[in-house]
Amino acid sequence: MSKLKYFAIVLLLGACKAKTRTETTIHKKPNIIYILADDLGIGDLSTYGQKRFKTPNIDALATNGIKFTQHYSGSAVCAPSRSSLITGQHTGHTPIRGNKEDVAHGGQIPLPASSITIAEMLKQVGYTTGMFGKWGLGFGEGDPNKQGFDEFYGYNDQKLAHRYYPPYLNHNQGVDSLKGNDWTNTVIYAQDKIQEKTLEFIEDNKEKPFFAYVPFVLPHAELISPKDSILQKYIGKFDEVPYKDHPYSSDYGPNIVEYKYCTQEIPFAVFASMVDRMDVYVGQIVAKVKELGLEDNTIIMFTSDNGAHDAGGANPAYFNSTAGLRGIKRDLYEGGIRAPFVASWPGKIKEGVVTNHVSAFWDVMPTLADIVGVETPKQSDGISFLPTLLNQNNQKEHEYLYWEFNIKGGRKAVRLGKWKGVIYKAINNPKAKIELYNLEKDEFETTNVAKEHPEVVAKIQQIMMDARSESSIFKF
Repeated sequence: MSKLKYFAIVLLLGACKAKTRTETTIHKKPNIIYILADDLGIGDLSTYGQKRFKTPNIDALATNGIKFTQHYSGSAVCAPSRSSLITGQHTGHTPIRGNKEDVAHGGQIPLPASSITIAEMLKQVGYTTGMFGKWGLGFGEGDPNKQGFDEFYGYNDQKLAHRYYPPYLNHNQGVDSLKGNDWTNTVIYAQDKIQEKTLEFIEDNKEKPFFAYVPFVLPHAELISPKDSILQKYIGKFDEVPYKDHPYSSDYGPNIVEYKYCTQEIPFAVFASMVDRMDVYVGQIVAKVKELGLEDNTIIMFTSDNGAHDAGGANPAYFNSTAGLRGIKRDLYEGGIRAPFVASWPGKIKEGVVTNHVSAFWDVMPTLADIVGVETPKQSDGISFLPTLLNQNNQKEHEYLYWEFNIKGGRKAVRLGKWKGVIYKAINNPKAKIELYNLEKDEFETTNVAKEHPEVVAKIQQIMMDARSESSIFKF
């Protein structure tokens, strides 16, 4: 079925059901700003316990709205996490399940044209859509402009996004040359340029409902910041461990060593300044919304794509970036996938609410569908958490959450109520055993209780088999 035909049916059904929608439906379409940090650990925000530096603007979103304590990213690395968010599907169903490179065309494996995205869903009910930052879901049919975004400015290729001073950025179907930048010269800090375009988009679309998807590159490696006042306040503050450059490598595929992360004598100061800079950007976005008189009709959400990273000189242990949770980026333990999530919407979301509702990236699509009054695409694995946002008591709960990741022998995880099941080296390995943790008693996943609860392990094992469809590209 074509996307156009699909949405014609959806809108017709939505019209027929208009009188029976739940009390959570919001009839005036609000502006939606969804901000996604890159490799930010849940403990990297002061509202979640960071002690070595402050994030006052993100903290203010939580203070003026709601903070989730058990929200999960779509995956433990960039591309599949973004695919999960954009399609409303967990990694057992979403098309992109890893950072695999599209060797023939560049960038990552493209999101298929048949995918139904959040942007396409919102465009069908009158939204202007913009995406500013790191895409990572491919060129060609996967390009943001072909996946529902009217405006795109930033990085399409995740490899290029390892550089904060690249020679160019993508702008719709062309490129914007950042004159003076190359692999050694540092003239234009790309994230500053992307931020300018984000604020311009909000300004240009103030008279109509808009969706701004803002996936920051910060604080992803490499570690480098402009030598301005943000950096200056952290120099000399930390016990630094200098980082020496080495060939870049990652999950994208074999034989990819195209450049090195920069040498960094003060990596801790730079990391703190990068998170601080991101927080400043959030403050600028909030200020722009207020300046335009849009505050009461704009919902702003902030989260991170996966757990904290340790590349380029970053040290999640020093900053307690996981807030004590086990694992980091690429892990399916809590530290690799539990994400910060805060949302502010004056007059709709009560101030200072903290919730332990268990939610995940694939819940964002149905939540936004509820907010704008359209049916959620049937492909979605998500459950709307709008009742939680509005402090109502009719919130539905997931039976389980599921993740899979086909690196390092294959990893899977299931959240089943208070239980968390994790299996590593699971591909073609009959000896691989599911580890079981009781998150109510053991949030840090220190004690494997699988032997004491074989019935729970058996149920999780069945979910790991049933909750997925096979991918011809990301084989498990």
